[in-house]
Amino acid sequence: MIIHEELTSTILKCFYRVYNKLGYGFLEKVYENSLIHELECHNLSCIQQAPIKVFYDQREVGSYFADILVEDMVILELKAGEGEIKREYELQLINYLKATQYEVGMILHFGEKPLFKRKVFSNDFK
Repeated sequence: MIIHEELTSTILKCFYRVYNKLGYGFLEKVYENSLIHELECHNLSCIQQAPIKVFYDQREVGSYFADILVEDMVILELKAGEGEIKREYELQLINYLKATQYEVGMILHFGEKPLFKRKVFSNDFK
C-alpha cells in the first residue's frame, strides 16, 4: 500500500493541469499560487509557506518553510527552471520529512518538461 496514494494522485492531477495551462517559463511563485488555486478547487486544504521547525535534543535549532502543505499530510516542494530534479532538492525534502511528523513529500518541477518525485520517510516523530 502506498501512503496517501489517493491524495498524491490528486496532487499530481492538479500539477499537470497547472503545467498544461501555464507551460514552462514562469517564476516559482506563479506556479505556487496557481497550484494552490487548483488544489482548493479539489476541496483540499493547503497552507502556503508552511513553517517547519528543526529540533536537536529537544531544542529548536532552526526553521524552514515548505512551499505547500496539503491536507496536513503531504509536503510539496516546488521548483521551476531548467534541467532535472537535482539531488539537493531531494535531500532538502527528506530533511523536511525528518524534521516533522509528515511521512510523504513531493517535488514538483515546472521545467521544460514537468517532472515529479515522491519521497517517503518514517522516523521517531511518527
